[in-house]
Amino acid sequence: MKVIAINGSPHKDGNTFHAFNMVGKELKAAGIEFEILHIGHKTIHGCMACNNCAINKDEECSIKTDMVNECVQKMKEADGILIGSPVYYSGIAGTMKCFLDRAFYVAGVNGNLFRHKVGAALVAVRRSGGSATLDSLNHYLTYSEMMVATSSYWNIIHGTREGEAEDDAEGKQIMHTLGKNMAWMLKMKEAAGETVEAPVKVKKVMTNFIR
Repeated sequence: MKVIAINGSPHKDGNTFHAFNMVGKELKAAGIEFEILHIGHKTIHGCMACNNCAINKDEECSIKTDMVNECVQKMKEADGILIGSPVYYSGIAGTMKCFLDRAFYVAGVNGNLFRHKVGAALVAVRRSGGSATLDSLNHYLTYSEMMVATSSYWNIIHGTREGEAEDDAEGKQIMHTLGKNMAWMLKMKEAAGETVEAPVKVKKVMTNFIR
């Protein structure tokens, strides 16, 4: 089994990365492969609402100048997906938001590629805005019918300078617990796959509020 982590921080070795490593340590201890994809320092265009990914059905965004399509395929092949971001103005970092909008939309309109994968989100924050950002990240997971792993508190770790999150004792415990719970869910899902039939995928009904 494998978990792909998407690091939305511009800092490769920042506190988001440290939080990922705490979760990853528990996953690897459980025999689960763990890989971090650092996208937060890249130039990633926002979704242009062209809808070509839904028209072409080729599992690709029409913007091919960045790493979004490559990452979508890695996420598709993974058993679990972990997404993380620093907090900018009580929200997801801009580059990460662009990535998530495109990656999850491509996955959604191409057969819901992330459906029933085990997912989790985490954030790194200096002081406040962590809960709002975590909530926004979780929207992507729940929209995709993913099985969301949780911890003993909100998946938030505190720190300003690189590595400072290592001094957040409660935050560290949260991340390690998240890793253990995610590993447990992955193994339960694998074990249940042979005996418990998954719900049948249904065609999504889309409505608006115009009569």
